[in-house]
Amino acid sequence: MCGFSGFWSGAGHDNSALGGMAERMAQTLRHRGPDSSGFWTSSSAGIAFSHRRLAILDLSPAGHQPMVSPSKRYIITFNGEIYNHAALRGEMEAAGENISWQGHSDTETLLNSIELWGLKTTLQRTNGMFAFALWDQQEKTLFLARDRLGEKPLYYGWVGRDFVFSSELKALRAHSDFANPVCRQSLAEYLRFMYVPAPRSIYQGIFKLEPGCLMTVRGSPPSHAPAEPLRPTDTYANISIHRWWSLGEVVEKGAHAPITDEREALDALENCLSDAVKMQSLADVPLGAFLSGGVDSSTIVALMQKQTSRPVKTFTVGFEDAEFDESKAARTVAAHLQTEHTEVFVTSAETQAVVPRLSSMYDEPFADSSQIPTYLVCAAARQEVTVALSGDAGDELFGGYNRYFWGPRIWNKVGGLPFTARQVIAEALTSVSPAGWNRAGKLVNKVLPGDKGIARLGEKAHKLGNCLKGARDLDDLYMRLVSQWQDPARLVFGENGSVVDPSCPQFDPLPSAGMDNDSLRMMYRDSLSFLPDDILCKVDRAAMAISLETRVPFLDNRVVEMAWRLPLSMKIRGNQSKWALRKILYRHVPRELIERPKVGFAIPLADWLRGPLRVWAEDLLDERRLHREGYLNPGPIRNIWKQHLSERHDYTEKLWGILMFQAWLEDNS
Repeated sequence: MCGFSGFWSGAGHDNSALGGMAERMAQTLRHRGPDSSGFWTSSSAGIAFSHRRLAILDLSPAGHQPMVSPSKRYIITFNGEIYNHAALRGEMEAAGENISWQGHSDTETLLNSIELWGLKTTLQRTNGMFAFALWDQQEKTLFLARDRLGEKPLYYGWVGRDFVFSSELKALRAHSDFANPVCRQSLAEYLRFMYVPAPRSIYQGIFKLEPGCLMTVRGSPPSHAPAEPLRPTDTYANISIHRWWSLGEVVEKGAHAPITDEREALDALENCLSDAVKMQSLADVPLGAFLSGGVDSSTIVALMQKQTSRPVKTFTVGFEDAEFDESKAARTVAAHLQTEHTEVFVTSAETQAVVPRLSSMYDEPFADSSQIPTYLVCAAARQEVTVALSGDAGDELFGGYNRYFWGPRIWNKVGGLPFTARQVIAEALTSVSPAGWNRAGKLVNKVLPGDKGIARLGEKAHKLGNCLKGARDLDDLYMRLVSQWQDPARLVFGENGSVVDPSCPQFDPLPSAGMDNDSLRMMYRDSLSFLPDDILCKVDRAAMAISLETRVPFLDNRVVEMAWRLPLSMKIRGNQSKWALRKILYRHVPRELIERPKVGFAIPLADWLRGPLRVWAEDLLDERRLHREGYLNPGPIRNIWKQHLSERHDYTEKLWGILMFQAWLEDNS
C-alpha cells in the first residue's frame, strides 16, 4: 500500500524543477508510505512521477518506486497489491521468458507483465487492488488505471495548465498553481449522499477515475478541464476512458449461469472465498484482521484461522455506551476460534478527540460517522500489524442492508395506496420521537429471537417516514433511502446567483439481465457508488492515516463473480440477510454466537451533538458564518439544528454532513 502523485506540464521544464514539485506533492502523502520516497522526471516530455512507499512485499530497495521496466520503455508509480503476482511470474517463466528479476515485489511483476502481454491483457489477468500511473516513453502516452471495484483511490484533473493525478487531493493542493474552487454541484451531491460520488471531486477541474476504468492520454494533454466529468466511452481532445472491467457484464454472465443447487453453491462459495483469504494473507510484514463479531468479519477470520496453526491476530474496539458496543460479541467469536484477540476500549472523550482530525484524514468532505470507530480500530491494529483483512463488501454482495428486504416489502404494502395516504403514514412514523421508538424497540427485541430484532429503531423509523414522503415508486424510494438531504440543491448557493442543478448524478444503465428483482437492483447500484465512494473510501483513508494496509477478500473478482451467480433466495431468505454467508460461517462458528440484532459500526453522535460537541457545532453552524462563506443556505440548517437540540427529531446524519463540510472548508480555505 502506498501513495503516488504526478503531473504533466509539457516540455520546457528542467528536471530539477519537475523533481522539486514532485517531491513537494509526495511529501503530503507520507502517511500512505512512511518507508521510502522517490520521484522520476522527463524534461523532454515535461512529466513527473512521485511515490511514497509502505513496504509490504519485498522490503528491500528492489521494490523502490517509481520503477522503470527492463527495456526502459515503461515507468510506473503504483499503489496497492497484486495478489496473484507470484502466479503471473510463474506463467512468464513457464513460457520461457528470460527475465532477470531484481526482487520479488508485485510492482516488478506488473511491469514485466505489461512488457510481455501489454497493458490491457495484464489488467485482465491481475487479481488485486490497485491504482497506478504508467508512462510509455516510446508512444509518449500516459495511462491511469484503477482496480475493479475501486478499493484504491485515483484523482486526476487540471491545476493551472498542468494535468495532475494522485492518490489523494492533498498532493494536488501542494502543486504551486493550485487555486481550484469548490465545485458547488459536487457539494450538492455530497449533501445528498454524505460523500462526493465519482466521477466528481469537491473541486472544479479535479475528478475521480471510476472503478474498473483505464484512462489514456496520448501526446500532451489539453490545458483546460472539460466542462463535465468524463465517463467511460467519453473522449476529450486526446484523452479517452473505457472500462477494462464491468460489473454489469459480471451481473449478466451470472444471470445466464446461475448455481441453483444449494450444496454446490455453498461449497463453491466457501472454496472461492477461502482461496481469496489465502492469497490476501501473504505478506512480508505482520498481518491480522478486524473482528466485530458480525457475519462478514467472523467469516473472514474463521477462514483465516482454518488455514493456519498459529492464532490469527484479531482486533476490535469497545465503547462505553452498551447500545453501540459490539466488543462482547467479537470477544465471544474470537474465543471460539482461538484467535489472538486485542480489544481496545475507548472512552467518549477519546472518541470525540478524533473529530478534529477527520477533515485532514478524508481530504474532501465525507460524513459517514462510522469513520470515527473505523479509524480507532485501525489505530489499534496498527500497534501490532501492518496489514489487516476486513469483512467489507459482504453487505453489497450478499444482501446485508435492511433496505434490500424491508424496502421492497414496505413498498408492496403501501405503494398501491393513494399518494396522500402514504403521506399520512409517513407523518405517523415521524410523529413519535426517536427516543419513543427506541423504548418500544427494546421491548419488542426482548421477545424476538436472535438477529430478528432491530437496533436503534427510532433512527430507522424516522428515516423510513422521511423517505416515504414524496416517493412515487420503488426506485424513487431507494434513492431517498440512500439520500440524507432529499433536496440538496436548495441548500447550496450557486455561483453569482445561479441555481445548482437539482438532479441526481447519472450512473451506468442497469444490466440487460439479472436485474429482475428490486433487491438486486439496489445491490447493484450500491456496488457502483456507495461501496467505492463511501465504504472503501472510509476504510482506505482511516487505515492510511496511520500507515495500515487493509485488504478485502470479498472483493476478490472471483468472489464477486460467484456472488452474482447465486440466486437472490441464497442471499435473502425470509427476514434473514446474507443466507449463504451465514451457512458457511455456521460450519465454523456456532449459530448462537452470531444471531443478534445488527448494530453496525456506530457511535452515540446524536447525544454528543447536544452535549460535548455542541459548542464546536454551534461555531460551524453560526448563521453569520454561513452567510459570509457563501456556500450554504443558513435557513434550513438552523431549523433542523434547533429541532435536533429539542430531541423531538434526530437529524444527526444531516447535521454531520453539514459539519464535516464546514470543518473541511475551515481547514482548506
